Amino acid sequence: MMNDIFKALNDATRREILELLKSKDLAAGEIADHFNISKPSISHHLDILKRADLITFEKNGQFVIYSINTSVMEDVLQWILTFKK
Repeated sequence: MMNDIFKALNDATRREILELLKSKDLAAGEIADHFNISKPSISHHLDILKRADLITFEKNGQFVIYSINTSVMEDVLQWILTFKK
């Protein structure tokens, strides 16, 4: 799982998506509106973030609403802090 998390965080677009979701939950189209890349590319980035469990989603009618999974971020931070001397 940790490998999936670091793979997901290794891309600037995915980090920017996480930044957007820090302030509020967003639909896929709202996320795509912030980028100059295709919607299929955004879907690919969202899929990688989902597989790493960094975001969660909920279907709301025809929309899919994404939110950040803060518990996984906290777990990563705790793991990183174990290296502190």
